[in-house]
Parts: sequence; C-alpha cells; structure tokens
Amino acid sequence: MSTTKLFDSYKLGSLTLPNRIVMAPLTRNRAVAGLVPSPLAIEYYGQRASAGLLISEASQISQQGQGYQDTPGIYSKEQVAGWRKVTDRVHERGGRIFIQLWHVGRISHTSLQPNGGAPVAPSAIPAKGKTYVGGAFADVSVPRALELSEIPGIIDSYKRGAANAIEAGFDGVEVHGANGYLLDQFARDGTNKRTDSYGGSIENRAKLMLEVSKAVAAEIGAEKTGIRISPVTPANDISDSNPQPLFDYIVDHLNALKLVYIHVIEGATGGPRDIAPFDYGSLRKRFKGTYVANNGYDFALATKVLAANEADLIAFGKPYIANPDLVERLKKGAPLNEPDKATFYGGGAKGYTDYPTLDAALDPAE
Repeated sequence: MSTTKLFDSYKLGSLTLPNRIVMAPLTRNRAVAGLVPSPLAIEYYGQRASAGLLISEASQISQQGQGYQDTPGIYSKEQVAGWRKVTDRVHERGGRIFIQLWHVGRISHTSLQPNGGAPVAPSAIPAKGKTYVGGAFADVSVPRALELSEIPGIIDSYKRGAANAIEAGFDGVEVHGANGYLLDQFARDGTNKRTDSYGGSIENRAKLMLEVSKAVAAEIGAEKTGIRISPVTPANDISDSNPQPLFDYIVDHLNALKLVYIHVIEGATGGPRDIAPFDYGSLRKRFKGTYVANNGYDFALATKVLAANEADLIAFGKPYIANPDLVERLKKGAPLNEPDKATFYGGGAKGYTDYPTLDAALDPAE
C-alpha cells in the first residue's frame, strides 16, 4: 500500500487528532420528542469515535432554524442534556466531536415554524426544492425577507447555540455556512436581492456569515470554532454569479478571525466535484488554519491531496453511514459496506446502528 498521511496524527487547536479522517455532518432525522438526540444517537456516534474528528449532524439553533422533521436542536435544556449523553459516550471511547450549528433559512415549511409563520430568508424568493415534514416530502414554503431589526437576534441564536454546545460537552462547533442554508443564502447573489447593508456588494452579502463566525468565536474561542462553506454547490437552489471573489473575500476574513478550520465542499454537495470552475487552492493559500477537504473522497484521492499538501484533513460522508469502523477499513484496505439509501432519513436502528464492523464481518460466528 502506498504511504499516506491519512493515519498521521494532527494538531487541531488544542486537540490532538489520532488521524486525519473527519466524519462529515450527516442529517439522519432520528431525533425524538422535543427534538432531542435519541438514545440510538449515543450508540451511533460512539461507534464512530475512532475518526480523528466527528462532526455531528446539523442541529438547529432555534425553532425558526429548523427545516426538516426530527432534526435535533441545541437551544433547549432537554436538547443540551440529550447531546451531553452523546459527547460523554464519544469521549469515553477516546473520540473528539464538534456540533454543526444550523439555520436553514428559506429551506423550511410553515408547519415547522413558530406559530406556522413563513420561513425567513435574505429575500422573499421561494426555493425550488422539497423538505420532509409529517412523514412525506413537501414543497418548501414561500419565505419572507428578514427585517434588519431581526438580524441581531439571529446572530444571538448562534452565540447561544455555541455556548449550549460547550455546556453539552462538545469539543467545538462548526458554523454551517454551506449548502444553500441561511448564511449561504445571504452570501450568494442568486438568493440575496437586498438593498440594505446586507445586500448588493460582496462585503455586504458576506457580512452575516462573518458576523456569526465572529460572535461564535468570541463566545467559545476561535480555536473551538470551524465553519463549512460550499462555494459552487447548487444544493437547495442556490447560485452566485461570481463565486471566486466572494469566497476569496469570505476566507480572508475568516482567516483574520483565526478560526480553527474551514471545511470546504469541493463541487456539488454529494455530486460531481467538477460542476463549476473554482480555485480551491486560492482558499487554501488565504487560510492559515486547518483546511478540511470534502466531497467524493476515497482513500486514493485523500492520499493524493494530503501528499500534495492541498488539505490538512479529509472529511468522509456517506462511507461513514455504513462503516462505523471506517478508519480501520481504510487502514487495512478492506472492502466497505454499501449504505442503504432507504434508511438514510428517519427510522430506527436499521441502517443507523446495525452496520457490521470489520471484526464482526470477519467472525460471522459472533
């Protein structure tokens, strides 16, 4: 097997990761009453604790931030207590875990919103897309544009979510600035048609993402704050006419905040890496912290990119759904379990905590 840096230890802020493999955030829609992580989530994350770093499924910072049924929150006492059981299990098993802080913006449905109101967005432009509510797929609801006076409250919700995350035992947080959700909606000109100080120029459109990052870093420490971005993804009907200068500007300012990492989805989320021209090397050069590369990585691509020093850590998504012991499998060059798409979203243990480890597969008598 070719030598690879994938299994080398790595210093991330004050954490020492035993390898450079990151479990990407994966929405699984299995939260229970009160949008608290289920008891099964304790086992699910615990099974995957050998990753260098686990990033939890996206967790909404407020009721307004929710876009799909049965996704966990990080804004109530009960949610904090539920997450504490997850982080305790991960730490018992020697792991490290960040939570992803989420506000979906316009990718929501009135049935999930406070008092059945319209979802919020930079501008009142409905997304062409579906969400999952009441056990079925439904068109997302028409959003309303956020008032200028509401924006400080949104920033505050992120701050509170970050403080709650630390109280719940997380080692840090990842701000979700990707995949066509609220912060991405503000940044990109396809969804942001505002004419106030949060619209128009790159500086104005980037402002909310940067203000949130600054507030979170001030609350819990920049060394515990990462962010996820997806410069060219079309996910959730998002677009920008000129993403390179926009994301170069954003990353320059994230670098000035000294965030611990940027987590970059290269290409279309869960799709082709070459969907649009973009120079990720430019982001790598601008950001002095850790660069986490994501999207369509396998052992060979991860090894190549790490060898070329084009990334520091590699995030794996779908392979982690079906392979709790992904680190071990990659180390041994063992075959990977295939994920069962039918059980990705919602349900119980099936397709969640019952994928076999290598040891179990090698010893079927168990």
